[in-house]
Amino acid sequence: MRSIVTGGAGFIGSHLVDYLVSAGDDVIVIDSLISGDLNSIQDHLDSKRITLVSADLLSDLWQEHLFGADRVYHLAADPDVRESSVSPDKQLNNTIIATHRVLEAMRKASVPEIVFTSTSTVYGEASIIPTPESYTPMEPVSVYGASKLACEALISAYCHSFSMRSWIFRFANIIGARSGHGVITDFIRKLKANPHELEILGDGKQTKSYLEVRECIRAIMFVVHHTQDPVNTYNIGSEDWISVTEIADLLCQEMGLSPKYRYTGGSRGWVGDVPKMQLDISRLKSLGFIPEISSRESVRIAVKSALE
Repeated sequence: MRSIVTGGAGFIGSHLVDYLVSAGDDVIVIDSLISGDLNSIQDHLDSKRITLVSADLLSDLWQEHLFGADRVYHLAADPDVRESSVSPDKQLNNTIIATHRVLEAMRKASVPEIVFTSTSTVYGEASIIPTPESYTPMEPVSVYGASKLACEALISAYCHSFSMRSWIFRFANIIGARSGHGVITDFIRKLKANPHELEILGDGKQTKSYLEVRECIRAIMFVVHHTQDPVNTYNIGSEDWISVTEIADLLCQEMGLSPKYRYTGGSRGWVGDVPKMQLDISRLKSLGFIPEISSRESVRIAVKSALE
């Protein structure tokens, strides 16, 4: 296949590129390299197994590369949930407007399929946990979550209006090698600055589901290969959860440190944070896919990767 990957030099995107290259796809990566890391895909560039188009989706000229493509994997977005409460315009432009431009480029180039990475934050503070895909009302508590939900609606409309097919994946917290943000990165940065004390945002009781990135990619591709509806929406996550304090314990154990924990207080770590999150993955399991690792094991793998 000829596959387009927006945000292909990013954390999840680069792992997806690894998978697609190994599957023999002709891969074109479109990435502004503002938050993406060229080193993540450099080996593929050196071997000429992929093509890199260095472009911002809010600019032009990248659209011509979609002609002849079979599928777009749209991962480019601003991944910082906390930042969305400070600079909402940035989130709206880089997520909603960028997604609309991708869909328009697909329509004009007659690209029939799109894979979109959404988020568990579209559910807001769900009253049903684990939360199924059918949960309502969808009331995001962050601009990030609202932006992703708006993109889901746009994709659905384009699929039904222009005979496209889509796969929408609502992620738990995806972690692992090449991640440049999140609680693990934050903790490591703080402990390197002061190994005797660790600031933990909120009360440390925030409890969420985590999944290692390669297992996430395996789930994505499994669903894509086993579903054919016009719009296919699936949760991806593990079947358990872990608290922020437990993550700190695991990290400190790996680093050989015993710092004093200092909590900032409150049930949320930041504006827009959801204190408890676990996704119902029954729909994913009904296809025959069962995650092979837990939240705790995912965190342990991600910690080791980050320290390396």
